[in-house]
Amino acid sequence: MAEPSGPYLRLSAAEQKRRRSRSIAIALALAFMVLLFYAVTIAKLGPQILNRPL
Repeated sequence: MAEPSGPYLRLSAAEQKRRRSRSIAIALALAFMVLLFYAVTIAKLGPQILNRPL
């Protein structure tokens, strides 16, 4: 594969590791928020949601 031409920034190994760690942390925080919103929604619906007429 050819080297990219143009004004690209080369990241050092330490910078790549920090970027990957930050990306993983953001992904985990997003997943936690999704699960939290799902749990709160189910809790607000309550147990009577299973006894509704179809």
